[in-house]
Amino acid sequence: MNDLPAPGRQAIENLIARYAELVDDGNFAGLADLLSDAAFTGSGDPVRGRDAIERMFRGMLIVYADGTPRTQHVTTNLAVEVDEEAGTASARSYVTVFQSLPELPLQAIVCGRYHDRFERRDGQWRFTERRFRATLVGDVSRHLRS
Repeated sequence: MNDLPAPGRQAIENLIARYAELVDDGNFAGLADLLSDAAFTGSGDPVRGRDAIERMFRGMLIVYADGTPRTQHVTTNLAVEVDEEAGTASARSYVTVFQSLPELPLQAIVCGRYHDRFERRDGQWRFTERRFRATLVGDVSRHLRS
């Protein structure tokens, strides 16, 4: 019996992990590339297009001297559904964002849910939609621009 995830599922999990890495690295150009085919919805209207997505993250997140927002996104409770034949997939997950600064002890600053959609194009899986909904909010004053 093969307990390994299907190739599509593994690719989707990798995209979700890559998103967290890019945010935590402060790599907004990389985020824009990752989400270039997607609509991103957070607290406002959906944002579409590479340039608009990069501008949104640069305008929203505070970046420190090390070039990062000093966060760690931990994605859990991942549920992925893949239709290999149609080349589509969806995923639901929880996210907990931790932050630490010299004047801020390590703490969870926000928890929420992601609802994602994906499509396989030219053999590659891509985000087509990422929706974030905050469910618990702590001290985000050092993470989000007002």
